[in-house]
Amino acid sequence: MTSTFQGIEIGKRAVVAHQQAIATTGHNLSNMNTEGYSRQRVEFVPFEPIYVPGLEREETPGQIGQGTIIERIERIRDQLLDEQIVAQASSKGYWDARDPVIRLLEQLYHEVGDTSIRGKLDQFWDAWEELANYPSDTPPRTAVIERGKTLMDAVNNRFEMLKGYQDMVEKDIEITVQRVNDLSLEIADLNNQIQKIRAMGDNPNDLMDRRDLLVDKLSEIIDITVDRRDPDEFMVHTSGMILVQGGIGRQFTLEKRPDEDGYSRIYWDETQQEMNFRNGSLYALLELRDVTIESEIRSLDTFAMNFIDLVNEIHREGYGINGVTGLDFFVERPFVPNVNGNYDRSGDGEFDSSYIFRISGVNALEPNAQPGLEGVITLSGFSGNVEVSYYATDTVSDIVSRINNSGAEVVARLNRDGQLSLKGTPAEGWENPDFVIRHVEDSGFFLEGYAGLLNARGPEGAYDWDGADAVTALRGGTESYAVAPIAHPSGWIEVNPALFRDVGSVASGFGLNGRAANPGNGEAAMAVSNIRYSKVMIGQQKTFDEYFADAVGHIGELGKQSGEQQVTNSDKMKTLLENRQSIAGVNMDEELAALIKYQHGYNAAARFITVVNSMLDTLINRMGV
Repeated sequence: MTSTFQGIEIGKRAVVAHQQAIATTGHNLSNMNTEGYSRQRVEFVPFEPIYVPGLEREETPGQIGQGTIIERIERIRDQLLDEQIVAQASSKGYWDARDPVIRLLEQLYHEVGDTSIRGKLDQFWDAWEELANYPSDTPPRTAVIERGKTLMDAVNNRFEMLKGYQDMVEKDIEITVQRVNDLSLEIADLNNQIQKIRAMGDNPNDLMDRRDLLVDKLSEIIDITVDRRDPDEFMVHTSGMILVQGGIGRQFTLEKRPDEDGYSRIYWDETQQEMNFRNGSLYALLELRDVTIESEIRSLDTFAMNFIDLVNEIHREGYGINGVTGLDFFVERPFVPNVNGNYDRSGDGEFDSSYIFRISGVNALEPNAQPGLEGVITLSGFSGNVEVSYYATDTVSDIVSRINNSGAEVVARLNRDGQLSLKGTPAEGWENPDFVIRHVEDSGFFLEGYAGLLNARGPEGAYDWDGADAVTALRGGTESYAVAPIAHPSGWIEVNPALFRDVGSVASGFGLNGRAANPGNGEAAMAVSNIRYSKVMIGQQKTFDEYFADAVGHIGELGKQSGEQQVTNSDKMKTLLENRQSIAGVNMDEELAALIKYQHGYNAAARFITVVNSMLDTLINRMGV
């Protein structure tokens, strides 16, 4: 049934609706520079008419309208585009985090001329060559010592810089994990607020904008997917686990690794399962710390350990002009003081391991000789042992090359006396120590009878580090092995202080039959100088010059790849964000046009109320008796 005052109600609803539309437009304009804000639009719908179809009513010509109301205030958002942005953000976050550190590495390796490690190494070789030409003089010996010190200072400095970058990335990891934990809790808290407001029938647009902004930020850090199927239980997944589930925000914890570096591992707080991310800035930081920078440190350690071992091997056999022999040119610091390399790895007070870096055979071998033997050499590798087969037609050089290309964490070479020398390399996994030979076994007779390295063949004659006094399996006694060094030799190697005290102890010649070298004998100095031309590097058979060329080239390639990928992923993200902005962003011209439209609607509604008021005035006050 219609009412005399029906027009007032219609006008009032129109005024209120357009007033709310004007307020919403003003809300859009004031947030046009707010990060993550999505423009909002009011949806007008007709109010329920007086007569509803299907109900009894008096005879009237159709339903009688009751004006307009705002059904909801909707934010403009493209969910499919949001999912694309979340997916792309992880790749962008990965390269954004990786590129600055790669740039630092490029600057570190960007050395030229005599200031580079390679330049200082050339000066070191030149000093030995000069000593070989003037073995009885003191000034060349002083030059050898000083250039050795300068070279080691440069190596130590590079290690300190690399280690500093690694420590810097470790701190970034700790901060980033805390940021992830904070974001997960904040998203969960927003889920609770959104659910409560929805339960009252309202649209919490600003809260949902805030939640989506936090999800975007989280997606730059770790690889995530978002599940919106249940509006009451918004979920965020990462690495196959649910990070956020409705009002629950799960957490990560950090635990220090039990190795000499003590860097953090990331665990799922509820299950203590180690996390393995696949993308995002956190994954980039972990990869930088544990792979990129760590591989550079391992490479530098490999150079340092191999370099000092080769120089010391010759220097120990040479004589100084004062008759002194048996001295190392560089100081090697053993990991354990025990002469057999015995170490208490479990910490129970009993020796349970053997930390040996180098083991050598007692027999001199010819590189091109064919032993005529067959068998399988078993060596320790990254994930279990590695088998290296040899055959009757192989030469000694073939077997050595096969060992070095097998992927084992043990490599081989023939020393200057022709003896087979096996050395440990830096371990791929932090669980194993660097420069420690963990297992050597031969099913045939090559390592036993031919090279004179092991006492017996087969498992019963194998050398294995998992026990004390493992060196008893070696044939050559105490002269045939060297104890493993303290971790990261590139950070501590230095010239033997005994040489500074008496430069005459710098070896220049080889003795004969136990007699000191003739003062004019420069054979030892020339042997050291000739190391520069020999393929001596552990692993791949390279010269030291080739090693440094590869190191610089490798960093250059990393820098090129990082720069290109960073630009590519930034461009992709920029395109996606521009598409989102074109849909969800506030456009001032559009908002001002809408403001004018709603203003005219408000004025019209007010004018309508004035007309109705005039009609009621006529009806009530001007109709006489």
